[in-house]
Amino acid sequence: MTHNDLIARGQSAASASLSTLLLDQARHKRLNFQAGGLHFDFSRALLSQADLDALLLHAQENGLEQARSDLFAGKAINVTEDRAVMHMALRQPERDFMAKGEAISAAVRAGRAAATDFAKGVRDGSISASDGRPFKSIVHIGIGGSDLGPRLVYETLAPTAGSDINLRFAANIEPGELAAALVGLDPRETLILCVSKTFTTLETLENLKAARAWLQATIGPDDSAHLVAISAAPEKTKAAGFRPDRVFDFKEWVGGRFSLWSAVGLSCEIALGPEVVAEMHAGAAAMDNLFEALPLTENPVVIASLIGWWNRTCLQFKSRAVIPYAKRLRLLPQFLQQLEMESNGKSVDLDGKSVETSGPVVWGAEGTNAQHAFFQHLHQSPDVTPVEFIAIAQDDEDAPVRTRMTLANVLAQAEALTHGKSLASVIETMQAAGASADQIAAIAPHRVFKGNRPSSFVLMDRLSPANFGAYLAFCEHRTFVEGKLWGVNSFDQWGVELGKVIASEIDLDLQNGPSDHRDPASVAMIDRIRALRA
Repeated sequence: MTHNDLIARGQSAASASLSTLLLDQARHKRLNFQAGGLHFDFSRALLSQADLDALLLHAQENGLEQARSDLFAGKAINVTEDRAVMHMALRQPERDFMAKGEAISAAVRAGRAAATDFAKGVRDGSISASDGRPFKSIVHIGIGGSDLGPRLVYETLAPTAGSDINLRFAANIEPGELAAALVGLDPRETLILCVSKTFTTLETLENLKAARAWLQATIGPDDSAHLVAISAAPEKTKAAGFRPDRVFDFKEWVGGRFSLWSAVGLSCEIALGPEVVAEMHAGAAAMDNLFEALPLTENPVVIASLIGWWNRTCLQFKSRAVIPYAKRLRLLPQFLQQLEMESNGKSVDLDGKSVETSGPVVWGAEGTNAQHAFFQHLHQSPDVTPVEFIAIAQDDEDAPVRTRMTLANVLAQAEALTHGKSLASVIETMQAAGASADQIAAIAPHRVFKGNRPSSFVLMDRLSPANFGAYLAFCEHRTFVEGKLWGVNSFDQWGVELGKVIASEIDLDLQNGPSDHRDPASVAMIDRIRALRA
């Protein structure tokens, strides 16, 4: 099955009728999957059973099954950095995993035990502040994957965890971020947790410096009892004044955007409790096992990935909207932006050759509020955007009526995107409402919905730690499979480096004046900023 064959299929599928495709019960069955407390419905994808067969053949011919085996075998699939990708080992410590031929599970078990013991100690007060007080607050300082994952986990699971520990986050170097994180906290009862794999991340170290100044202004110069580091650079953390027993390791085979399963999630384990984090890990492990074991035809991760690749490459849809109908999941689109766009937003393949397409733009917001923001675009813009809906069947707030209404809204949006509303139907509706012929002629075209806009649906029975963990693992594996289909390395991120280098140069320019090699627009803006800050 050649690439050109699939492109031709995509051109044909673009004119197919989703309303008609949905009538095929055999197709519906093939595109629905149950995985624990998650149900996946991909039947609103704009593809036929024959298209699906062609995609599955393409995946087989392009070595997806071998790539999956290589992932779980710990081979160096991150070829540009010569690293294995083994975040799955962090949520299955009882299993024996390898990374580039080296056994890693014993170290994983030891690391997990140390982190859990520390979390328990903070929670029960046996690990305390410098004056013996129990810690009541944690400030988690990190950026990118060192922030987005733990922040999402905490916001999603805290409402049902019943924690007495207040967890806050600071990522951006812009001063307002740390100020907001520290406001109202007592330094004598605050633990600062710093996450930096290399312990050289500029934004993180500057925020750490400011947070320590805030601490020391109250408790004095010895703040070591209030500091924890997650890092792969113990010599740097020691030089910075961190106690060796307060530094937790960060392995090279764990990428930042996959790191919430490591000690990077320690702040969540303290705040939410080890039992909650263990349940989330168990849900993710179950999804790992499902993805690894199931044949491609029965594998929800694979089918979702094929549809994602099809939408971007063959149907030429340039973005995907993620709409969780749950307040607790409001940060999910932002998390998936990093997971998917940093992984698959690449311009060259594994051989360094240019690619025609790679991962889509990922964006979104929580429903139902998003319906009153950008759903106008989703329904009537000439640019079609596939939507991923996430809904929760049973709430934890004891509000069955509002939960039912929320579910009615998300189901209605999926149906409206599919079927739309024709001009004839609009005219009939307006006539029934007593509109005049002139009113109908003027207004009816504006009320037409073309429909035929694809979407997918993820239904959780509850937003439990296990279901949440399973869904995150699903998203991680989908990112890997889509990257394989595009032929890119999903586990490096060279695209973030250039801006960081230039930022360091411009920081000096802002202090001393623009250097000769700055472009005219930068020179003018640097001069303007220097004048305003003088």
